[in-house]
Amino acid sequence: MKKEIQPTYYQAKVACNCGNEFVTGSTTESIRVEICSKCHPFYTGTQKSLTTRGRIDKFNRKYGIKNEE
Repeated sequence: MKKEIQPTYYQAKVACNCGNEFVTGSTTESIRVEICSKCHPFYTGTQKSLTTRGRIDKFNRKYGIKNEE
């Protein structure tokens, strides 16, 4: 491995808009993100299943698929 062509590897501090901070490895010293695992609706369980359910129902009506409930 040639030392002069390898990027510098840092212990990067990741900061989210929600205030959560954690450390990871990266070639940049700091990273700013909008959504992390602490505030993402999928991981926190606050995901709106009604919106998803409405899209599924719309698809089923469009293609004539009967719901088996």
